[in-house]
Amino acid sequence: MKNLINYKVKGKKVLFRADLNVPLVDGAITDLSRILAIKSSIENLVENKNKIFILAHFGRPKGEVIKKYSLKFILSPLAEILEVEKIHFLKNLQEENIDKKIDEMNPGEVCLVENIRFEKGEEKIDWDFAKNISGLFDVYVNDAFSASHRNHTSIIGFAKYIPAVAGNHLIKEIENINMFLEKSKKPNLAIVGGSKISTKINLLNNLIKQFNCLVIGGAMANTFLLSKDIKVSKSLVEKDLVDLARDIQKKAIQFNCKIILPLDVVCGKSIEDKEPTEFDINDIAQNYMILDLGTKTTALINEEIKNSKMVLWNGPVGAFEYKPYDKATNEIAINIKINANKFGINALAGGGDTVSAIKNANAEDGFDYISNAGGAFLEWLEGNQSPGIIALRENNLS
Repeated sequence: MKNLINYKVKGKKVLFRADLNVPLVDGAITDLSRILAIKSSIENLVENKNKIFILAHFGRPKGEVIKKYSLKFILSPLAEILEVEKIHFLKNLQEENIDKKIDEMNPGEVCLVENIRFEKGEEKIDWDFAKNISGLFDVYVNDAFSASHRNHTSIIGFAKYIPAVAGNHLIKEIENINMFLEKSKKPNLAIVGGSKISTKINLLNNLIKQFNCLVIGGAMANTFLLSKDIKVSKSLVEKDLVDLARDIQKKAIQFNCKIILPLDVVCGKSIEDKEPTEFDINDIAQNYMILDLGTKTTALINEEIKNSKMVLWNGPVGAFEYKPYDKATNEIAINIKINANKFGINALAGGGDTVSAIKNANAEDGFDYISNAGGAFLEWLEGNQSPGIIALRENNLS
């Protein structure tokens, strides 16, 4: 696979795919990691006097121009982080506008293109659109690992018509995730949370083959509890997946993977309930819903962390966005931080909510690597190569 180390990109017109789908709260960016992720690649391309056109998406405008999804808000923080005096802006990908902007730009300058999802040809794979646009450029660079699981034109289309190169961050993501999957030290532990089993079926089936121990938390654990005939009262469950939960547990036994489910839980009468009650899983009162792991379960998980050489974490173990139901997630993050540094445990985390939880606990320095990818991170852990990576590998244009 061509990358910015083994393939020289100098003095070219470059289409650069980034993931700038940053989180906003009241119009303010709350996490700059996706901008920081592309800095190394952009610096390389700037130093080599390329004209760089950054393609990125924001939200789900579904091919319509919707003002609230415009990328203009990111111009200032993008320029600050990339340490460039000016970033050009291109309002759409009409050929005459691209040609004009290329003429305006000096070598080593950067242009941000308006939300690629404003283009009707983005999400439906428009090969004519891809061919026409790529014909105006020399090289395509994909540095958006977190968007590379999408079968979208800007992810796989341009790589069909011009030389396609992997960006530095994309390579870094793959290398770090592969280290855990291919060079795993035993005993190892995977912690998987989140709300639904349905989004993580393939992940769970893959992890039980590779890990000695699997912790299942978050609302998805409720379905596993129900599969063991434990009454979970008002808790969120996927009743149609109870048999699947049983099947995963049977397979785990075959692969000698211990599954840890909640022993006790923290419940509220609703997500807004600020006076939680802790129950043993066999004693959950009616009209309560499970919102976090209990004291005994958290202590058990922390012991497993201490006894592991590698820890993988994807998904909070409780409704961490709503205090006080962030307690177990925070304790686990802090415990990984303390023990990783104390005992040399290798720790990897990924997924948007997981990253936010780790940052909330100020536990980032306990992890060897934190992936800012969500769906692409999961897909890779499931053992599937993303369409965007396949497109890069199959590109043989020079």
